[in-house]
Amino acid sequence: MLRRRAAIIKQVRAFFEKKGYLELDTPLLLPDLIPESCLEVFQTERLFPTGSKKEKQNLWLIPSPEIWMKKIIAKHGVNIFQICKCFRNGESEGKFHNSEFTMLEYYTMEADYMDSLELTEEFFRNLTTEDTELHGGRGKGSLFPFERITVAEAFEKYAGFDLFDMAAKGADAMYIQAKKLGLDLMPGLAVPQLYDLIFIHSVEPNLKSDKPVALINYPAFVPCLAKKAANGQTVERWELYYNGLELANCFSEEIDPQKVKNFFFDEEAEKTQSAIIKHKVDHNYYKLFEQNFPKCSGVAMGLDRLIMALTGKININGVMITDNLH
Repeated sequence: MLRRRAAIIKQVRAFFEKKGYLELDTPLLLPDLIPESCLEVFQTERLFPTGSKKEKQNLWLIPSPEIWMKKIIAKHGVNIFQICKCFRNGESEGKFHNSEFTMLEYYTMEADYMDSLELTEEFFRNLTTEDTELHGGRGKGSLFPFERITVAEAFEKYAGFDLFDMAAKGADAMYIQAKKLGLDLMPGLAVPQLYDLIFIHSVEPNLKSDKPVALINYPAFVPCLAKKAANGQTVERWELYYNGLELANCFSEEIDPQKVKNFFFDEEAEKTQSAIIKHKVDHNYYKLFEQNFPKCSGVAMGLDRLIMALTGKININGVMITDNLH
C-alpha cells in the first residue's frame, strides 16, 4: 500500500505538471483563516525567545490551503495545484474521516465549474489504469463520462419533493418534509440546516453508483464562496461521489470583493456564536479581489479518499501512512 500510495501521488503530480500547473507549497500554520461555520480547527501557540517584546502568538492549522492559494492567484494569475496536509478538528471518527488528511487542491484560470468538471474527468481517465480497483474489472471506459445530476433532481428523486418550491415556503414546510422522511428533529431549525439534514439522510446515501457521480448546482441559500448562477436559485458548484463516497468539491470562484467581504462577516458572526475554537479572520482579505482577480475555478479533493477509490479500500485507515506502519 505504501508503494501504491506513492505511485498514485506521483501520477497526480505528473498530470498537473504536464498540464503546466505550478505546484505550490504554502504554510500549514496561519495567523488567520477563512471563517467556515461548519468546521472546527486546531489551535496552537508560537512562543518567542525570552526577552522578546511578544511572548506568544496564536496560530491555527489550515483546514484547506485555499487562503494562501488565492493570494498567489491574485498576484500571479496562473494555474496552480497543491498536495498538502490539512487539519479539521471535531471530525467524527469513521471509515471516511481523519482529523489530519491529505488534500489535493487545484485552480484553473479563465475557467468555470463545468470546465473544472471536464478537467477532473480527464484527470480520472489518467489515473484509472488497469492496476486500479476503481473500474471493478469492467474496463475504465465504462466509468466515463461521469454521471451528472443536479441537486434539485436528486431531491426530487430521493427525497420526494421539489427542493426550491419547498424552501420558498419556509422552514415549517421543510420541517414537515423532514419528518415525513423519518428524521427526528428539534424545532426551530432554519432552511439551510434542514436542507443539510435531509441531504445527509435521504440524498447522499443514494449516490452510490458504479461510476463517478457529479452532483451539480447547489442551492444559493447555503452560503459558500461559489459564484451565483444566472437563475439566482443556485450557485456554480459540484461535488463528486463514487460509491457514495464524497471525493471532491468544486466552485466557480466568487471574485466579487463585496460578496467575499459579506461572506467573511456573516460566517465570522455565526462562528463566533457556535464554534468551540475561535480563530482570527483577516478582514482585509476581500481586497485581494479588488484589482483584476481572474475568473477561475477551484477543486478541493480528498487525496486519501481518492486513493481508497483507486485501490478498492473501504476504510480510510487502510491508505494512511500511520496505519500501514502497525
